[in-house]
Amino acid sequence: MRLSAFISPGGDLKAAVELVRRAETLHYESVWVTHGLGRDSFLVLAAYGAATTRLGLGNGVVPIYPRHPVAMAQAALTLSELSGGRFRLGIGVSHRASMETMLGLAVVEPLAVMREYVAVLRGALGAGVDFSGKYYRVQWSLALPTRPPAPPIHLAALGPKMCELAGEIADGVILWLTSPDYVRDVARPALERGRRRAGKTLEGFEIVAAVPLAVTDDRAGALASFRTELVRYVTLPFYRAMMEASGLGEALRAYDRDGAVPEALALALGGIGNADTARAFLEAYRRAGVTLPAVRPITFPDAPWYRRTLEEAAGW
Repeated sequence: MRLSAFISPGGDLKAAVELVRRAETLHYESVWVTHGLGRDSFLVLAAYGAATTRLGLGNGVVPIYPRHPVAMAQAALTLSELSGGRFRLGIGVSHRASMETMLGLAVVEPLAVMREYVAVLRGALGAGVDFSGKYYRVQWSLALPTRPPAPPIHLAALGPKMCELAGEIADGVILWLTSPDYVRDVARPALERGRRRAGKTLEGFEIVAAVPLAVTDDRAGALASFRTELVRYVTLPFYRAMMEASGLGEALRAYDRDGAVPEALALALGGIGNADTARAFLEAYRRAGVTLPAVRPITFPDAPWYRRTLEEAAGW
């Protein structure tokens, strides 16, 4: 069974690199790293790639609005070359709270912008791009005698419309905090609609899902940490809409009322407890149609359950 892992460094990049080395010895297929509010994921993955020889490398995901698609292509091609073709590129629109409030960038018509962005990006990753659209007007080609291998493009998606677009124009999708039921009943059917629109099937299309897990004897401590981590997500509109569609509306209303993420919400979105509990949670994603589940130990590598989760999940 194919299995990957999300290993985001937290406070200690050196420690994360050591965990990535360990993930390779444990025969994980690939490791992924977030971008968002943390370090530059391309540079983190360059460090991961330098420390390994076989492991696939993916970012999940880089926001598109702060980075022109040509600049994204340059970074992606460089990392693909450095890693010997092991790199997979993950991109997403992010959220208005991050793009507009923090960075002062306007998030307008994200579906239309993403469609143009990927068109420009594919050209820049390939033979060159001559594109004139509503949002991008680009004439560019890479001035190198030998072009590095172009990585596959994965889109971050939550709602059905972005899932449809991912199915239509991308090579894969990256899901986060989507329950197995949501994957089966909402995301996968939307991906299939997008693939049909492109005259394709889901065969060969990668469905990556980050799966929050904590294999631990301190279930209460891990659960409390995950509930704290979820606070920023239940306040973001895209995530709230997805959680509502997952049947978690009552838990969201409890959060609105009490100001704390309820235990029921955390347990619907993460596998926390002994190895059997965590494994059953991960297997539910495979049954829902995920082709590459990604073990995502809860919080960061300094958590007492982090390494244990990574090691015990290997081979599931």
